[in-house]
Amino acid sequence: QVQLVESGGGLVQPGGSLRLSCAASGITLDYYAVGWFRQAPGKERDGVSCASSSDSRTYYADSVKGRFTISRDNASNTVYLQMNSLKPEDTAVYHCLTDGSTTCYYYNRGEYHYWGQGTQVTVSS
Repeated sequence: QVQLVESGGGLVQPGGSLRLSCAASGITLDYYAVGWFRQAPGKERDGVSCASSSDSRTYYADSVKGRFTISRDNASNTVYLQMNSLKPEDTAVYHCLTDGSTTCYYYNRGEYHYWGQGTQVTVSS
């Protein structure tokens, strides 16, 4: 049974930082591209970032480029999202995901393989 469990969300002031973690079980993340998407109330889900497993490529939504950094630790089967310079428009539930390929092919199509229940990020003063 595949499980992806996110943690690290919370309430932060604009300009602040958070680091999200995603612990995986029942699946070996080495074999897949991994990433994050977010969904705000009343809005569709948006891809945030993806990291390939076959090379060092990473992908970021234009809205988070230069502020967010994705990383993966295959030894601990964990994915991270470092979020800096947070803005109120970053408020959403953040979900980690696995891509069905090694290259973020499906992520870039908006199709996700497995995803977790999410962690709430609220950016507000």
